[in-house]
Amino acid sequence: MTSKAKRARYTLEFKLEAVRLDKAEQSMAAVGATLGVADPTIYNWVKADREGRLTGADTMPVSPEQMELARLRAEVAGLKMERV
Repeated sequence: MTSKAKRARYTLEFKLEAVRLDKAEQSMAAVGATLGVADPTIYNWVKADREGRLTGADTMPVSPEQMELARLRAEVAGLKMERV
């Protein structure tokens, strides 16, 4: 008997941060790697945001520490791109 893995659920703030990073001209692959989220998921969030239907999860919110880690990773990625 196999058990289904729980799907990750993300807060609206986390999704909006991913959309913001994408709008900052980072590739979806870079955003996905930075935040630890699959590229197609980032694509879906960006598309939903454009269509005005992006929503967040009611359960299993991303902790403030995870948000800070994602923000710092994005900042490091941006600094690396500037340096190149």
